[in-house]
Amino acid sequence: MPKKNQVVRFKIDKESFGIDIGKVHEIVIVPEITRVPDTPDFLEGIINLRGKIVSVIDLRKRLKFNGSHRDKKNRILVTEINNRVVGLIVDEVSEVLSLDISSIEPPPEMVNSVGVEYITGVGKLEDRIILLLDLEKVLNTEEIAGLGSNGNKEELMGAAVNNR
Repeated sequence: MPKKNQVVRFKIDKESFGIDIGKVHEIVIVPEITRVPDTPDFLEGIINLRGKIVSVIDLRKRLKFNGSHRDKKNRILVTEINNRVVGLIVDEVSEVLSLDISSIEPPPEMVNSVGVEYITGVGKLEDRIILLLDLEKVLNTEEIAGLGSNGNKEELMGAAVNNR
């Protein structure tokens, strides 16, 4: 019996992506996001998720997709990246898939596009392809440290929420 990989499938633009279901804590509707000054463009800001301050990244911007896309289908995937809880805004979440390990291939060597360094594999389905993301590579170590609970930015972020 082939091993299965369970992934949460989501879309950015017209592309299908997946991340390991074990990395997803929950999926939430996009609430009001508080912007934080002097942060990278892809860091949308912070949210108060049941009393916990969570940094939110626009995955569309991080993966350098053009344009913005905000509508009622947008969701935040509350994930864990290198032991930090981080929200990822995506265009829409579609399903949880069970992929046979045998249906996952490494990214083609000839692919040299933006964001390919974040892709761990390509899942082949009957009628479509799903790009599997490595969340640890979506943010580098320095960027993750800036989102952490031990840094000054986190204190600033917390103060921004408390002063609203």
